[in-house]
Amino acid sequence: MRRTAEKTIKTWYSQAKRKPLIVRGARQVGKSTLVRQVAEGLGVPLWEVNLERFPDLDEAFGSFDVTRILQEISLRLNLRGVGRGPGVLFLDEIQAAPKALAALRYFHEDRPDLPVISAGSLLELTLSKARLSMPVGRIEYLWMGPMTFFEFLEARSEDLLLETLRRFRLDEAFPAAAHERLLPLLREYLLVGGMPEAVARFVESRDPVEAAEVHRSIIETYKDDFSKYASGAELERLRRVYEMLPSAIAEKIRYKHFHPDWRSADIRACLELLQRAGIASAAPHTDGTGLPLGATEDPTVAKLFHLDVGLVGTSTGLGMGPLGDFVTGRFINEGTRAEQFVAQHLLRSGPASQQPKLHYWQRAGRSTNAEVHFLVENGTEVLPIEVKSGASGGLRSLHQFMLLHPGGVALRLDLNPPSRQEIRTEVMTAKGRQSAHYLLQNLPLYLVERATELLGD
Repeated sequence: MRRTAEKTIKTWYSQAKRKPLIVRGARQVGKSTLVRQVAEGLGVPLWEVNLERFPDLDEAFGSFDVTRILQEISLRLNLRGVGRGPGVLFLDEIQAAPKALAALRYFHEDRPDLPVISAGSLLELTLSKARLSMPVGRIEYLWMGPMTFFEFLEARSEDLLLETLRRFRLDEAFPAAAHERLLPLLREYLLVGGMPEAVARFVESRDPVEAAEVHRSIIETYKDDFSKYASGAELERLRRVYEMLPSAIAEKIRYKHFHPDWRSADIRACLELLQRAGIASAAPHTDGTGLPLGATEDPTVAKLFHLDVGLVGTSTGLGMGPLGDFVTGRFINEGTRAEQFVAQHLLRSGPASQQPKLHYWQRAGRSTNAEVHFLVENGTEVLPIEVKSGASGGLRSLHQFMLLHPGGVALRLDLNPPSRQEIRTEVMTAKGRQSAHYLLQNLPLYLVERATELLGD
């Protein structure tokens, strides 16, 4: 299965002044497989060393002597010529040898000709516990998440649909036949999600039960990891918060939801650990008055999201019935799943070198309570995004936001074909009725990956 990030790494490899690359992301999103596929595609050797298997290499890395480090790796791998000639050095599970992180600086300075890639599923947790400093300015990052819907379509060999999606422009009519075929495929993705092993199992078997088995294995793997970073009461809290996370997604964080008797500070610490592990993401409120959105964010008011919509479904009991029932049926949490789908795709929409972030907007009040699901930076503008799980739904909250930001463009993601409309409406406020005027772009959920690109054309 091909990943969009392959192109990013190949571009990095071709640069004369590249820096060591750290691939970051949660466990089992496909980081190691990606690096192997890139090396194979480039036709160069891959010198891969899993530092969980060779933790004693940490001492060699601590010498900061690149020649010695490469010799030690050659001996461990029983390979001649590691680091000589074309090839890629891949330091996998780098969190198991923390000194290797600092040593990346010396690979950059002493062997700039040697492409070095590292990855670590639990890197963020290691950094938070060990208080290690990264070699700032001497490394590059690539952030990875689950497979996107477009990558899922490629795995399903839906090449013609992919071509249609990638070529579409807003001044064109979207083919009705393509729309009708994409909606059930979108439903498949909402069930299977984007974890590569689950997608591979589903593509092979077309059985959601097979994908759910992979999901359960991943869920338990994450849970087992926690014992490496917490113990006693802290471990109990972390597991409890993790188990409750799927039932809290797309909702404003309420600490009592996780346990009515635990301190908010303890639950907040657990959520922060899950975010470092890449399992959870928070979308803080921001007023959306300008860029960057983070300048006015309020971290005390935030919504939660999970890593993957497929993991959420299995955690909450979906995935055990026939595929046809899910593709054609309706479920009580479809709105939540649609919002989760959009969240994990928005997290992949920015530059791969930057840590992704989410934002949303809310307004609290007896008569003016409102929420816009997401705000994103689109060029020099703030783009509000409303998410609907069906083909209809009101826009009261979007009207409220656009009243405060007149003359702009808003986006609604739902199950309708693309369309555009000029909105002129009256909004009830504390000062009475006021006029809101803006341009509304409607896109089907399956085009979320291209949303900002299309609106920027």
